[in-house]
Amino acid sequence: MRRVARRILSASGCPDAELSVVVVDDEQIRDLNRDYLQRDKPTNVISFAMQEGDGAGLNPEILGDVVISADTAARDAAEAGVSFESELYFLLLHGILHLLGYDHERGTEEQARIMEEREREIFAMLAEEFLNG
Repeated sequence: MRRVARRILSASGCPDAELSVVVVDDEQIRDLNRDYLQRDKPTNVISFAMQEGDGAGLNPEILGDVVISADTAARDAAEAGVSFESELYFLLLHGILHLLGYDHERGTEEQARIMEEREREIFAMLAEEFLNG
């Protein structure tokens, strides 16, 4: 995961950026989702950006935290017919793009399209480098 995260950051133009990645179960991510986003259900990935809010800019190299539910990732991978590893890498990419300011939920349709396009570009590169094509 560390090598994949570094590759995503490098492809995004911030190779020296720092972030934490935490893999949890559905119960743990449900608690975070409820407590911080007021959504009382498990989800696949949540990002906590350090470059937003009161502390923004204090240390521009620290992007924030990406929290991934292994339980949800496993279910989503099985449903999509992809490997668990592939799903984890995609969720890591998705979470990092949120930390970098991409937004498909609160933004415009154009912003969502831009994020999805960036996901496709970077994930294709990740698949080739880390998932054997």
